[in-house]
Amino acid sequence: MILKVLIIISIILQTLATIVAIRLVRRTKYNSIWILLIIALTAMSFTRYGQYIQIYVDDADFNVPNDLFIWLGAIASLCTAVGVLYAHKLFTYIDHLDQQRKLTNKRILAAVLRTEEKFRSRYSRELHDGMGPLLSSAKMSMSVLAKRAHSDEDRELIASTSAVIDEAIRSLREISNNLSPQVLNDFGLVRGINNFINKNPQLHQIEVRFNTPLRKERFNSDVEVILYRVACELINNSLKHSGCTRIELSLEHLYDRLYMTYSDNGRGFDVKAVADCGMGMSNITSRINSLGGIIDITSRPGEGMQATITVSVTGENINNDEEKN
Repeated sequence: MILKVLIIISIILQTLATIVAIRLVRRTKYNSIWILLIIALTAMSFTRYGQYIQIYVDDADFNVPNDLFIWLGAIASLCTAVGVLYAHKLFTYIDHLDQQRKLTNKRILAAVLRTEEKFRSRYSRELHDGMGPLLSSAKMSMSVLAKRAHSDEDRELIASTSAVIDEAIRSLREISNNLSPQVLNDFGLVRGINNFINKNPQLHQIEVRFNTPLRKERFNSDVEVILYRVACELINNSLKHSGCTRIELSLEHLYDRLYMTYSDNGRGFDVKAVADCGMGMSNITSRINSLGGIIDITSRPGEGMQATITVSVTGENINNDEEKN
């Protein structure tokens, strides 16, 4: 009785497995390995059904020749063996799909970042070309009024208003430069980073060391913009959260790679916790991933933080090369 139940359960399970496999064949793009698996499952199902008839059906009309079991077993074994031998094709296909997905994600991310930089440049230009001349005209008008002022009260009011206009002009230049740094576009990555460090008033109280043998070398525009943004983001994160007194930044060009290293002596943090919830680190990682680069961030509470970044000078994906090595 137990043997009969086991055979019935085996028939049901193999039949269901065959039906599910047949329904999934379209999703596998009619892959040959999957078709061989379906044939093997079908043969095993018929084998179990034939065994059930031979053992438990007494009607002579339902006698199943033993040769049929041999043929069905041979077909199932052959299909399984061939499927296993060619299983690497299925894995290659899966790897191909995974690479296509990663490539698509990289292109989408790169397009988003390019669009972001495009709008940054547009807003920077509109601020500079639109608001700049208006504020300059207002300053000139105040200068004319200052010459015509007859009382000390009028002169004091005009001087105060001129100071406010001067501050507005400085703020406008800073906002425009942060949106799209003209120095980076005109003179390259090293000059852009140096300009950011020198013009940031918060860094005047911190020891900042920027070491690089590079001078006027130019690279792919996407690489320059993203590395500049990453360097600025790292520095701003240190200023806002680390309480550091020293920042070290280095940039090297070796063969077709750019290597950036960054460290501070701040309070440090839990890398995993910050990676899960910190938008700053997420933005940095996303930007480097858009170049197909590699970023490694290490930190412990009380021990500062270190970041090592490697990208191709042409913006090509180097993750695959690292995985192969």
